[in-house]
Amino acid sequence: MRRRISLLLLISYFLFLAFGCTREPEIKRPNTITVGFLADAKRLLPLLASDSASGEISGLIFNGLTKYDKNIKITGDLAESWDISPDGLQITFHLRKDVKWHDGVEFTAEDVLFTCKTVIDPEVPTPYSSNYGPLEKVEVLNKYTVKVFYKEPYAPALESWAMGIIPKHILDGKDITSEKYNRNPIGTGPYKLKEWVTGQKIVLEAFDKYFEGRPGIDKYVARIIPDMATMFLELKFGGIDFMGLTPPQFKLQANSEFFNRYFQKFRYPSFGYTYLGYNLLDPRFSDKRVRQALTHSINKEDIIDGVLLGYGTPCTCPFPPESWAYNPAVKDLEYNPEKALILFAQAGWRLHRGNCVSPVEPLPSEGGSHKEYKGLILCKDGKPFSFIVLVNQGNEARLKTAQIIKENLKRVGIDMNIRVLEWQAMLHEFIDKKRFEAVIMGWALSRDPDAYDIWHSSKTREGEFNFISYKNEEVDRLLLLGRRTFDIEKRRKIYHRIHEILADGQPYTFLYVPDALPVLHKRFKGVEKAPLGIWYDFIHWYVPKEKNEWYR
Repeated sequence: MRRRISLLLLISYFLFLAFGCTREPEIKRPNTITVGFLADAKRLLPLLASDSASGEISGLIFNGLTKYDKNIKITGDLAESWDISPDGLQITFHLRKDVKWHDGVEFTAEDVLFTCKTVIDPEVPTPYSSNYGPLEKVEVLNKYTVKVFYKEPYAPALESWAMGIIPKHILDGKDITSEKYNRNPIGTGPYKLKEWVTGQKIVLEAFDKYFEGRPGIDKYVARIIPDMATMFLELKFGGIDFMGLTPPQFKLQANSEFFNRYFQKFRYPSFGYTYLGYNLLDPRFSDKRVRQALTHSINKEDIIDGVLLGYGTPCTCPFPPESWAYNPAVKDLEYNPEKALILFAQAGWRLHRGNCVSPVEPLPSEGGSHKEYKGLILCKDGKPFSFIVLVNQGNEARLKTAQIIKENLKRVGIDMNIRVLEWQAMLHEFIDKKRFEAVIMGWALSRDPDAYDIWHSSKTREGEFNFISYKNEEVDRLLLLGRRTFDIEKRRKIYHRIHEILADGQPYTFLYVPDALPVLHKRFKGVEKAPLGIWYDFIHWYVPKEKNEWYR
């Protein structure tokens, strides 16, 4: 029976693709939002919510002391204000006095202290144990005031307190890893759990006594649909109201008159990037001119068009364009094979025709022309420039990116080979042990621009994130200064300078920032796209009572 239903669904989907959808999506509960999830949540306590689905749901049930506003600036959540000592070693949080847990018990400073003690407890299997940085201790000054002491200044401290606070009166002395507490969470957030059907759906309902006011949408339903094609079909027929589209779906299937009438589409840079990283212990890549030349040899626009179908932007640094740390004055190294060849020559690499002992080919600056690249080989000391780039198995976007780069580099005489490896083997046997020449990977980023773990020269040991072995004394100094500076404008200048240095040095060829491509039913109003995305103000979304206002 299950096979027959699947076959019917598949037939329906292909008929839909062939003939389109002409009827209005059926909306049974207008003031409920149904969101498509590829996977079910696992554990909903914020200390244990390590997968994306759990994080999404947990974020609606719990609050932190702080949060990001729409412009990616720290603002208060459970804390209405805070004071930072001149030396940056102490933060005093002043808590809201009007906050209730979902069971009606008052939220207090004791909950904050309990959460902190729990997350740093070595017996608690949380991935967030280092979130609070160089924390020394936390003191409760009174019912609504908490003082935090640090061993050294730590600017990301305010972001770290955005992690959800958990209730002491329920969890004190309990095993927080048990299913009982992770499937029946009590938070302070705008929504509370009503129902969880494993593998099918999670239903949240609005919390009437939420301290910012009751949310405008009565229910939030997460439907688990582990196939993007099926999820898209559900979107069109009214089974869900929101999903993030793939580039082909967004470009090829979401431009019909029907779709534009009933759905609102959004596009904005995601908070992460894809890069080609070089092992800087390799003498070839230790030369900045070679790295700059490689970047000039790579056509990022070709990659964005061919891999993302145009839904992305060229990347120039480790800060996405939406970040306040991004320096708009920094220009990308443009695609320019002629300039690349000049830089290669300055580093001792010259073009030969056929083999590395043939006569040197003239450069464009020497009157040569390289419109015809076939048969050219880039050589130094009688050896060709050839290297292997590693790509993890199952990531089609990175593999396609590697294939385009391979063709780009062939035009300047470089033989780049691609090796696809299983993710864990690639990470632990090659990356961690520095047994690689180059690698295509990506970073999903924190909203705070602190990049100490990735770029500081002390973070190059096995298993640490500076696996390319980058070392720059000015960057080291600035990374520490950025961590110890709380003034946002002063921090901005620090990271702008880091951007300049990395863009010039090209320890990575920063490739692209992919776009997020969410779509939402048009009946939801009050939705505004901002640097943080669209969900930052979800509690103020609403559905007009009159249906004739839905599609305006």
